[in-house]
Amino acid sequence: MNATDIPALLPLILVAGTAVLVMVGIAARRSHKLTAALTLTGLSASFLSVFVVAPLVPRQVTSLLLIDRYALFYLGLIIASAAVVAVLSYRYFEKYDGQHEELYLLLVLATLGCEVLVTSIHFASFLLGLEVLSISLYGMVAYFTDRGQALEAGIKYLILASASAAFLLFGMALIYGATGTLAFSSIQDLSLQGPNLVLLLPGIALSLTGIGFKLGVVPFHLWTPDVYQGAPAPVAAFVATTSKTAVVALLLRYLPAEAQQSPAVFFLFSLVAVASMCAGNLLALRQSNVKRVLAYSSIAHFGYILVAFLVATTMAAGAIAFYLVAYTVTVLTAFGIVTVLSTSKADADDLEDYRGLFWRRPVLASVFTSVLFSLAGIPATVGFIGKFYIVASGANASAWPLIIVLVLTSVIGLFYYLRIVVTLFATVPEHQSSIQKLGWGSAFVLVGLTVLLIWFGVYPTPLLNVIRATIGGLN
Repeated sequence: MNATDIPALLPLILVAGTAVLVMVGIAARRSHKLTAALTLTGLSASFLSVFVVAPLVPRQVTSLLLIDRYALFYLGLIIASAAVVAVLSYRYFEKYDGQHEELYLLLVLATLGCEVLVTSIHFASFLLGLEVLSISLYGMVAYFTDRGQALEAGIKYLILASASAAFLLFGMALIYGATGTLAFSSIQDLSLQGPNLVLLLPGIALSLTGIGFKLGVVPFHLWTPDVYQGAPAPVAAFVATTSKTAVVALLLRYLPAEAQQSPAVFFLFSLVAVASMCAGNLLALRQSNVKRVLAYSSIAHFGYILVAFLVATTMAAGAIAFYLVAYTVTVLTAFGIVTVLSTSKADADDLEDYRGLFWRRPVLASVFTSVLFSLAGIPATVGFIGKFYIVASGANASAWPLIIVLVLTSVIGLFYYLRIVVTLFATVPEHQSSIQKLGWGSAFVLVGLTVLLIWFGVYPTPLLNVIRATIGGLN
């Protein structure tokens, strides 16, 4: 790397610098407000640097990282969602006694890991980014050491992440044995013959298994709902959105169109997509915990994304990018509602906590209703446009069996989303829980997210134009 590469790395350098600054700040003076302010300032500077870097790309930094329009788009999405989580975390952790500054340090480090993932073009940087993300999330998920559920969730996430790393490392070893290199470009040609192909295909399968654990798709979902339920609400929001967005962005870079359309890879992903759509929606029907509903819903939604991934066209890559934006905005809003309604004793994750919410907090109930409609794919929301483009990309490639499964399972999903909506407008219980005050920061974030949720659902053209320019940078 030389000096000319440094400007292209500004988004990563600023986040790394923020981590150091937050760590020094904690050592010098413990202050929840100061630490949160440093975190938001650093993330904001990093987000603005994405626009500064845009005229300088594409630029490959050593053989590990590639900064192009594709990477910058996902860098912006990741940094923005991390900033939202930081804002929601301030009010949430302020309710609890104890020291909360380290949470922001872990959040910034996890964001840095996500940034490395979306810019990676080499297995070495892939593994480093993934481990930085995973190790940070261990601490974030189990942050409330006095809560049994949080510790259980942290241990389960540790086991899942360890299994993911084991599969990934074994797969990397086989790919290196077949190709003699750890660059992603080594798997672009699946026509290798003889012993090379015998090593290459199992290597790809094992590495994809490791990625499957990170996405939480079937059959790798295992304890994913338990992790969502036990983690603090803002942390669950980060796991559900930012971390998974980074993994999907890497997956598109990792498997080029030629590899995606190979019969073995196509068959494997088809099975995973169908199983995720069916299991995610069917298992959510039996849940009375809102976090677990969102967890199983997440499994189903990433099954939808895999439908477009299998199409392996420019249109499909654009559909995935739009769907990730839609999913991020919607799920951050959903967990934002959970966050502001949570008390110092427990998260507001039981369905009964939302009974009659409209009659107590009509604005929050209306926002939550729009979120549930977006997740269900109701028109005039960003979720509808996202699902429409997924279906359109599948139809363009005549992937009708997958589209039929997507539509049928989406109809099933309407039931558990509407069940929550009905609860919001039900009779107010006699012994209702106290309503927490809504901080100005959380209020600003929820209003902004709701505006985006409706705006992109009614007028998606500006976002689509950005995505079209972005996908042109996918190499």
